[in-house]
Amino acid sequence: MVQHAIAGLGKRQYVMPEGPPSAPACSISLDWLSLSSTPVGTVDALSSGDGFEGSNRKRVDHEVTWVDSATMFTFCSLLGAQSESAASQSLLELDGGVKILIDVGWDELFDAEKLKDLEKQVPTLSLVLLTHATIAHLGAFAHCCKHFPLFQRIPIYATLPVIQLGRTLLQDLYTSTPLASTVIPREALSEASYSYSETISKDQEPNILLQPPNSEEIASYFALINPLKYSQPHQPIPSPWSPPLSGLAITAYNAGHTLGGTIWHIQHGLESIVYAVDWNHAREHVLAGAAWLGGAAAGGAEVIEQLRKPTALICSTRGSERVALAGGRTKRDELLVDMIKSSVGKGGIVLIPTDSSARVLELAYLLEHEWRTESKDEDSPLRTTKLYLASHNIGATMRYTRSMLEWMDDGIIREFEAQAGGQQKNQSQPGSGPFDFQHLRLLTRRKEIDRILNETDNLGRSVGKVIIASDASLEWGFSKDILRKMTDDRRNLVILTEKMGHSMEGGSRIGLARTLWSWWEERRDGVATETSAKGHNLEQVYSGGREVEFREAQRLALDGNDLTVYQHWLSTRRQLQTTLQSGGTSAAALESSADVIDDASSDSSSDSEESDNEQQGKALNMSATMGQANRKKIGLSDEDLGINILLRKQNVHDYDVRGKKGREKMFPVAIRRKRHDDFGEIIRPEDFLRAEERDEVDGVDMRNQPGKFDTKDSLGKKRKIDDIVAPTDRKKNSSVAKRQQLQRNGDRLSPGFDEIGHDIDDLDSLDEAEDEIIGPSKLVLSTETVSINLRLAFVDFSGIHDQRSLHMLIPLIEPRKLILVGGTKNETLSLADECRKVFSDRSESMEERVYTPETGATVDASVDTNAWAIKLTDALVKQLRWQNVKGLGVVTVTGRLEANQIIEIEIKDEGSNKKQKLLQGKVPEQTTVVVAPDIPTLDILPSSMQSATRTVAQPLHVGDLRLADLKRIMQTSGHTAEFRGEGILLIDGSVIVRKLGTGRIEVESTGFNTNDAPGPSFYAVKSKIYEGLAVVAGG
Repeated sequence: MVQHAIAGLGKRQYVMPEGPPSAPACSISLDWLSLSSTPVGTVDALSSGDGFEGSNRKRVDHEVTWVDSATMFTFCSLLGAQSESAASQSLLELDGGVKILIDVGWDELFDAEKLKDLEKQVPTLSLVLLTHATIAHLGAFAHCCKHFPLFQRIPIYATLPVIQLGRTLLQDLYTSTPLASTVIPREALSEASYSYSETISKDQEPNILLQPPNSEEIASYFALINPLKYSQPHQPIPSPWSPPLSGLAITAYNAGHTLGGTIWHIQHGLESIVYAVDWNHAREHVLAGAAWLGGAAAGGAEVIEQLRKPTALICSTRGSERVALAGGRTKRDELLVDMIKSSVGKGGIVLIPTDSSARVLELAYLLEHEWRTESKDEDSPLRTTKLYLASHNIGATMRYTRSMLEWMDDGIIREFEAQAGGQQKNQSQPGSGPFDFQHLRLLTRRKEIDRILNETDNLGRSVGKVIIASDASLEWGFSKDILRKMTDDRRNLVILTEKMGHSMEGGSRIGLARTLWSWWEERRDGVATETSAKGHNLEQVYSGGREVEFREAQRLALDGNDLTVYQHWLSTRRQLQTTLQSGGTSAAALESSADVIDDASSDSSSDSEESDNEQQGKALNMSATMGQANRKKIGLSDEDLGINILLRKQNVHDYDVRGKKGREKMFPVAIRRKRHDDFGEIIRPEDFLRAEERDEVDGVDMRNQPGKFDTKDSLGKKRKIDDIVAPTDRKKNSSVAKRQQLQRNGDRLSPGFDEIGHDIDDLDSLDEAEDEIIGPSKLVLSTETVSINLRLAFVDFSGIHDQRSLHMLIPLIEPRKLILVGGTKNETLSLADECRKVFSDRSESMEERVYTPETGATVDASVDTNAWAIKLTDALVKQLRWQNVKGLGVVTVTGRLEANQIIEIEIKDEGSNKKQKLLQGKVPEQTTVVVAPDIPTLDILPSSMQSATRTVAQPLHVGDLRLADLKRIMQTSGHTAEFRGEGILLIDGSVIVRKLGTGRIEVESTGFNTNDAPGPSFYAVKSKIYEGLAVVAGG
């Protein structure tokens, strides 16, 4: 006699006929829905089927069968798997054809050919998720939005810091180098213009650039991203062409590598996928640790319930061979400071290349607070050393950072609160918050950098300087310019903060950072070893005068044959995009297409008049081209404009239509059509934002940007008198407004700039001498060989998981399948071998479920289940009491499991023969059905055992309570409810509801009556919580 409960058997599916004999069958699955760790049975769908019929149905007629269940899930790494490139692009395909793209990363080569596979997948994507605000994770985002027609129509999700810092990062990138614009492939130009392929030689590269997005366009692209918060499940909306998502839910958790960095949890039916690429479990100054164990402050020993035992874990392997530094974060910080003191004490310059939006925050915070401490020590070499942070858009980055302290470590929040309390007591005290810099000076212009590099003391001696500059690759940004100007002095030092790979695939050029890293590993020219005051051994590698090639990229305007070819290519490209858009992908495309005269009606009304096909074809081509692009950007002449010159050129009021035909005889009236969808006229939400919600770029209101939504020239349009500003006044007013905005936001653009002999008002004269090229352009590369005589050092500030973290956490997570990506080949294969050894001790099947796909390879990570079958008696089925929880039926069963006897059922009646005739095509005289003896039966417990089992089967609260749902329910019931921190809901100012990382709900009442009893709000909250849960027991 066996007691058995249908609960806690994992995720299975079975079929159970319910009700009378002719009732349809019910498809049931087991899912984890309990607030505790106990799983229970749930009903989630109905399917048609016939009940069992026959003369002997009294013994057993309800059969429960666990069948082999496989949920379809495939994974493909588009970039970054077993590769030296840090770029990350992953494609997940779930049941029903749902495709999720995670990250649109790029590397320092900015090769558009690497995005070909991504471009092919765009028309099939359901949604896009972004993890980190780094080039490796969203570097190609603006490129995709501008040059892939359908990409802007795909819903995109990320945390708020990733949105804000990613915007400033890409604005810095496109401002710093024309390489990010990408070169149009030779094949595409040859297809657009056959004559061009004949004039250009095989060895000659045209290097015609695509039009790069400007700062306003980049801001508009990031405005399309839907912001999410940590630990809050969200049901995304699909793209217009996506299949139904079927209840898919995404949840963001803290990854710890960057501010707002995300570990994604994707729940789709029975599929639970955890995507964790580039995370850091260790706590840092600015960033809290990853949320595996509940965060840095939780101190748990187990992985939180939401991330434990997923059907698939996708994890990065970068850093899996790195051994953590003994002493942890403290030792790392001391080593960096000692390296700096060693160089600046000799009068040298220290360059620390890093990114401009993510890891730069950790470095800036550390060095600023170190300078605050060392400035009080008269013997410290840092007292007279200047500290700088150089990046084109670093002012906006720091402004956004100050507004996102709640995303940082608790120590940052406490420091800010202490500083705010000190200011209230002493109003004259200067601001000294976490990112209110007193010693760190921001540099945003190249001429500012030239001035500080040439700075000397009164005796003409070099002054020690520390410069944090973007980018870590040394291929673009100020770090490259600074390195070139400090290579001839052995006192100077370059501190690498990230481990760089070697040459990437395809025999491509080795970058500067990768070259310096290889020198540091080789140590061919000797090592300078020093001992710091704290006893640390400082190793600095000599470069030995080795030569390296600096490559300078410049943008030049197109002319001659190149301009003609570009116009042909652009026209072909625009027409192709218009065809693919099927009505337009963005507001700009819709408005621009509305500006063109209705071609269909014009053609039908003038077919009898048009005899010159060549002329009309050219006019149509020019109209389509102008409808999709700005005249200046495509270089149209007056002859090409034709009749459109009346709108496109100033002071032109007459046009000779004699001898013209078709549309060339009609005045080009552009009727701007209103955009509509299924719900009516489309409005722009940015027109209704409050002042504090307006997104600003360099102090300019995004709603009032001139030409933001224009797709053609504004010539011929009426303008307000206040909008007409002379070019010189425009430049002056812009710089004044920018300074005023920086002062309002508390930014200090190179604080103390007058100390080196220049007032802040001289910033207007520091503008770059290079004129910005707006129209079509090409890339011109020049190389310069420079001898390197400085020293090299390495301090790991990458903030990535190490060997110990991976070996410790992956077994605790207990994934059913493990997919390793995001690392070199050696790192990936090494970690896979270690994981197989660990899993082989637990399960033989798990050892074969560790996947190491290469770039472009597809992995079938579908999960299979085992199969069992039992039968339920009529008496047991009648006792089942189903409860509904969010559309799911929940029940627990306690019964006696016993073996079954062989049962033979003879079917003789005419009705059964008719049914057999339909099924088999003939009528047998006598049919015998044999029931297999190996199917056990689950029956009700005898009365003698029921009292004993009641003490074993404890009641369970089943469901998943979301605090956001509880807040809405309480507000609907007339109560006040507001969030007070992450995972805490305050109701009526007296009841606190907490949701712990394990899923446990705690309700605490802080307001009591005179008799020390909880108030009515406590019982109201308790009642609403129980209404959303199911209380089940196995009795």
